[in-house]
Amino acid sequence: MALYVYAITGEDHPRHLDGLTGVGADPAPVRAVTAGPLCAVVSDIAEEIRPKRRDLQAHQDVQERLMAGGVVLPLQFGYTAPDDEAVRQALQENTNGYLATLERLEGCAEYHVRASQADEDELLRRILQDSDQARDINDRIRAGAQDPQLPLALGELIAREVEERQESLAAELARALMPYARDSATHPPSPPDFLNLSLLVPHERKDDFLAVQASLATQIDGGVEFRLTGPLPPYSFVQ
Repeated sequence: MALYVYAITGEDHPRHLDGLTGVGADPAPVRAVTAGPLCAVVSDIAEEIRPKRRDLQAHQDVQERLMAGGVVLPLQFGYTAPDDEAVRQALQENTNGYLATLERLEGCAEYHVRASQADEDELLRRILQDSDQARDINDRIRAGAQDPQLPLALGELIAREVEERQESLAAELARALMPYARDSATHPPSPPDFLNLSLLVPHERKDDFLAVQASLATQIDGGVEFRLTGPLPPYSFVQ
């Protein structure tokens, strides 16, 4: 029977899987497949798994149960294998790599930091206040100038200003938070976000990290929303 694979742990990880069922229309018990010093946490499946809400939640529930017991190498949603033997072979073929990754992730959790422009009107007001050129073009348009190039010029100027300001703020926020992380990963942001940053934060730095993040959130002005999610399984740092 095919298997759904949730994560890889060390053999001695206290997995506490009793009573936990996995993904699928007929959820099977979550169990471990062991190969040497490693275990893969799996459940039997009888169909192709789609990213439905129930299955996404089941996947996350397994990760959270495992994280409570120590370091875990989480797999992204949807990873499957033909059978137990295929899982054991995969563990054996990359034992050293998995062990190295588990060591690197030891004592850490992932946090996501996102920033978006929640108030576009406020940003526009700031640009018109700070940019003589933008303010001049805007004043000419409001005064009734008939030049059809003026709105286009103003739009292009504002777009450049928005991009430059958001890139600068994203870099500033990342610089302030990265000293508290063991590793970081920058992801392409999806509008309206202009920052999508993952940080691998050691447990002993968590309080300092959260304090700095909270301070930054109160300091940011200009209609910017700053959002934090975590602690999470360290998906972004699995290699």
